[in-house]
Amino acid sequence: MSADDSDPLDRARVATRLPAQDLDRARRFYSEQLGLEPVDERPGGLLYRCGGAEFVLFRSTGASPGTFTQMAWEVDDIETAVSTLKRRGVVFEEVGLPGLLGGGRTSDGIAEIEGNYPSKGARGERGAWFRDSEGNLLGIGQLVL
Repeated sequence: MSADDSDPLDRARVATRLPAQDLDRARRFYSEQLGLEPVDERPGGLLYRCGGAEFVLFRSTGASPGTFTQMAWEVDDIETAVSTLKRRGVVFEEVGLPGLLGGGRTSDGIAEIEGNYPSKGARGERGAWFRDSEGNLLGIGQLVL
């Protein structure tokens, strides 16, 4: 295999796509609750950039089932992030799942998660989840070193 044929996705950027049944409502949520503004837009789509990554909210007649995390941010201080977003009106999920420490439940919206990927050099993670205005399940995580 020549260098030109080798793993084109390995060098590609990843860009998440999230459905929005009401794009104006979604824009308000991402602006007012998350403090994010689109960097570009086109008919039926809003482009956002965070920390070198991109995501798009696109007008859709379908909706995500919201049964899994569709997108997450890694932050340095999860308490500050959760506190700031709560002040802006974001409601965090209180969940109970296998693999969560502390009785398998979140505490004040934040979960202690057992283990992590060896390449991240962390022994665990702390996580919190919330839904956007369109029902998409989003997360915030902090590595536990």
